[in-house]
Amino acid sequence: MEIEISSCEHLMYVSEIQQEMYDSAQRRGTGIAKRSIEYLSKKISEGNAVVATENGEWVGFCYIETWSHGKFVANSGLIVSPKFRNGGVATQIKQRVFQLSRDKYPDAKVFGLTTGLAVMKINSDLGYKPVIYSELTQDEEFWNGCKNCVNYEILMMKERKNCLCTAMLFVPENDKKKDEVVHNLPESKYDGMIQKKIDEFHVTINNNKKSPDEKESHLSV
Repeated sequence: MEIEISSCEHLMYVSEIQQEMYDSAQRRGTGIAKRSIEYLSKKISEGNAVVATENGEWVGFCYIETWSHGKFVANSGLIVSPKFRNGGVATQIKQRVFQLSRDKYPDAKVFGLTTGLAVMKINSDLGYKPVIYSELTQDEEFWNGCKNCVNYEILMMKERKNCLCTAMLFVPENDKKKDEVVHNLPESKYDGMIQKKIDEFHVTINNNKKSPDEKESHLSV
């Protein structure tokens, strides 16, 4: 499987992607806001999306959007073809599009709105934290994009303060602070932390060594 930054050669998949985004939202009864062919095509051709393929077949997709003059970035429309689900593809795509967002907009806050527990888990592993809606972009154009979601009426009844989606946010400054805390430790203490990790690694390896009588096991990934 190949996971690539999108280009014009991926436009052949746009109809399938749009249809699966719509079908998925209908099956779940919760929202992926519908996007037009033209909108998705623009994202793909400008290199603002990630497309996964295998042997010429579309596997998965996700795109990035910017709001509030580049201060916020969203990874949106994550979708995997039904044939390739439950194999970790969504995680790989999300990791790739997150890296694309960080490369293009290193100082932007990265956020997401989702009803999916699996996506929440992926976001959490990437460093996102749950937040209230007021911490997200207040760009009107972003919230207008929710009009095509089946939950839009709920959002408006709640005065855009909450909805069925969970808001999650990655703040670059938080990662920088973590790095500063580690690298500003006294040299001897920092070295001790590294050595401890190395020792733990060696213990794990030794404990997991097989005896000659043990049978080989195989895992599907």
